[in-house]
Amino acid sequence: MEDSKKLKKQLHVIKGQIDGIERMINEERDAEEIYTQFKAIEGNFQKTIHEILADNLRKNLALKIVKVVNACPGNCPDAEKIKLVQKEFPKMEIKKVASIISEMDRIEERLNQLNKK
Repeated sequence: MEDSKKLKKQLHVIKGQIDGIERMINEERDAEEIYTQFKAIEGNFQKTIHEILADNLRKNLALKIVKVVNACPGNCPDAEKIKLVQKEFPKMEIKKVASIISEMDRIEERLNQLNKK
């Protein structure tokens, strides 16, 4: 819920900036001023996208960690890697989160195969 409020607030700011550019165009303001406002919108838009993406990726990885921990109660071939990911997760950079999700997918698949046997 809090994320939704934050997103709506950021989108409201961007909408206000767009309205401002429209007024500037109607007032025939200098192109450089209008360009500056477009750059501000671009920055806010990128920030909003990054925050949404980062939040979703972190939630996704957290769920994957829970799944592999439940499938590997400490005695599977990937137990050490899983422990390391759990430890590093809170301070992990967003770029690394995406690659670790893929790695957790592969570990989960191996665990599924092992548990089927």
